[in-house]
Amino acid sequence: MKILISADMEGATGVTWPEDVVPGASQWERCRGLFTSDVNAAVLGFYDGGAEQVIVNEAHATMRNLLLEKLDARAELLTGRHKSLSMVEGVQHGDVDGIAFVGYHTGAGSEGVLAHTYLANSITGVWLNGTRASEGLLNAHVVAEYGVPVILVTGDDLTCADAAGYAPDAVTVAVKDHVSRYAAVCRTPARTAADIRAAAKEATALAVRHEPVSGGPHTVEVEFDAEHLALTAAVVPGVERCGERRVAYSSETMYEGIRAFKAVTTVVSAAVEEQYG
Repeated sequence: MKILISADMEGATGVTWPEDVVPGASQWERCRGLFTSDVNAAVLGFYDGGAEQVIVNEAHATMRNLLLEKLDARAELLTGRHKSLSMVEGVQHGDVDGIAFVGYHTGAGSEGVLAHTYLANSITGVWLNGTRASEGLLNAHVVAEYGVPVILVTGDDLTCADAAGYAPDAVTVAVKDHVSRYAAVCRTPARTAADIRAAAKEATALAVRHEPVSGGPHTVEVEFDAEHLALTAAVVPGVERCGERRVAYSSETMYEGIRAFKAVTTVVSAAVEEQYG
């Protein structure tokens, strides 16, 4: 049994505001330890449940946040950029039996601690086939094309509720309860580590590959907070404006869809001005 962990940081234990997750910011170094504790708890739980291999794919910002020296020695860490499938890199090789979304969060335009989709502020909403999409929903559609089930999701309580829509069978762990975008009622790391470890052990029973599911074609719509960002995004081949601040594109597979989304966000990031956005 091989388990892939996609590890994001905004949904980690104790994380509630931008300074906690921006590399080099005042609280980031401390929160790296909290983030690593959550991930390591999942690693330990998967091995408790009988996994033979666990690989952790860093999925936050620079993708160089986790503390390798704190992970269980049996695990492996895929760290750094750039990767073909970004947050779920590694799922495409055909040997992953289940994937965990650890430290995830809700999507842009939704309630949730540090809610966003890829870009913290510039994107105000993403829709996949008409459904508002979090990173979890987008990535769940990608991994489904490889027959890999989402077996565990951790984050705030609203992230767990979001997961019920795209991975209804997954085991979920709320490490904090949403109060506002920048506030939460947080459990202690000792408690969340125990909860995540137990949940990961339980989730190993769900790590059974299924027939790949395409479900295409897929239509993705992205809404920005400024008109010029939609104009910029439309330079990506296949992406067209569908509103003053919106663009849309279609793809036959989510492999293509998520790569196009990454291209859009990369181009748009370069068009954001420091003062006016």
